[in-house]
Amino acid sequence: MRSPKIALIGAGSLVFCKTLVGDILATLALRGADIRLMSRTKPKIEQMERHVRRLIGENQLPATVSHTTDRRAALKDANYVICMVQVGGLEAFGHDYEIPLKYGVDQCIGDSLGPGGVFRGLRHIHFLKELVQDMEELCPRALLLNYANPMGACCTALGRLRAEQSIGLCHGVQTTLDLISRYVEVPKERIDHLVAGINHMAWFLEMREKGSGRDLYPLFKERCEKPEYYINEKVRIEVMRHFGFFMTESTGHLSEYVPWFRKNAAALATYCDQPDFGGASGAYYRYAKAVVGKYEGVDYLAGESPRLPCRSVEYCSYILEAMESDVPFRLQGNVRNDGYIDNLPQGACVEIPVMVDGHGLHPLRVGRLPAQCAALNQSNVTVQGLIVDAALSGDPELVMQAIAMDPLAGAVCTLDQCRRMTSDLLEAQRQWLPQFAGRSLAAKPAIATPPGLKGVDVPLDPALATANRFGELASSQLQAGAAR
Repeated sequence: MRSPKIALIGAGSLVFCKTLVGDILATLALRGADIRLMSRTKPKIEQMERHVRRLIGENQLPATVSHTTDRRAALKDANYVICMVQVGGLEAFGHDYEIPLKYGVDQCIGDSLGPGGVFRGLRHIHFLKELVQDMEELCPRALLLNYANPMGACCTALGRLRAEQSIGLCHGVQTTLDLISRYVEVPKERIDHLVAGINHMAWFLEMREKGSGRDLYPLFKERCEKPEYYINEKVRIEVMRHFGFFMTESTGHLSEYVPWFRKNAAALATYCDQPDFGGASGAYYRYAKAVVGKYEGVDYLAGESPRLPCRSVEYCSYILEAMESDVPFRLQGNVRNDGYIDNLPQGACVEIPVMVDGHGLHPLRVGRLPAQCAALNQSNVTVQGLIVDAALSGDPELVMQAIAMDPLAGAVCTLDQCRRMTSDLLEAQRQWLPQFAGRSLAAKPAIATPPGLKGVDVPLDPALATANRFGELASSQLQAGAAR
């Protein structure tokens, strides 16, 4: 059994990196891994290495671990590259949340769509472009596993840069199955499911009990009509009530991807009134800020148990295990749409079932989504495509157009407000957006139209001519004898 070389990029993410490394070391086929932790900043990367070294030593594993601030050193001859970066950290995240709020755009999470998702995408896609260029030189056969959000935009970009050897991973399906299992009172291991769509908006097209084949949707929908079930996921359940299918992301997330639930105070009070990720304003940013403040200068990993944890629901270690052992594994993955979903654009990022084994990734064809589901997905796919175009071209106009087409920003803001908000965000985040160096968004001042101003004479529109004739008929008096 070989010792796979695993580069973790963005390994200063103490919580997430700790989970993935624990999963890797708890997997028999990966216990001899060469683990390379990479982050541009210290001391968190050093804290992570000490923790991993303790895990390896206490459990007498043949694995090795090292850390570096040099990405290229981490990538040299790697078999697997795991990306979990957050370019700009908490400071950039603060801009993502606070600047749109001044324009009335209230985000709960702000990492996948909305103005926050657009700008996180601009930051991360530029990073991913450089990462892929390094990989082509230093580890051209390595599999890239992306955890960085916005997943849809990032993986759309990866689809253009290196589609065949990359996959985006999320835990939305796994955690949604936990909820479904509780609501229908069937263990999640006994629920057969077909899920497809886009990341954070993938649809449970089928949910059946294994063995009996019983359709669990009727019971699930019945339970969701009860207040004590409804209150947990108001937005997701409302979308299911009107569109017919349940999807994979929480109320806090989903409320940002559609125009109906966060556009005014009444909508927020009705549908986003639960704490934290149940819809609260700035929930993710406030949580991140609190954690950073609490552990500033503290090595919280020093007190962590050196015992190997049970493997989490994250797909990463299972993919690596399948590729190293050639034992097939099925997951939900984010890949380029190469004919897998007929009624979403080819080349877009789609989230679909994927088989993986020693020969690599094998996405499964789904066919057509229900038309209403594809339509809702398309509203997000359009924005994701504009984010990628903007990030790769450095064109500020495309950034503004992505925000204008965003379902939440578009429901709240005028085009002028979208433009001014985009300009404010670009100026605040220039240090993390080198592709926009020397380029600013052009202002479009309002054009005044004084009272009584007469428009320029133009040929009469045929529809207007018809309307004028109706007006003449409505105001004219019938002549005597004309009535019948």
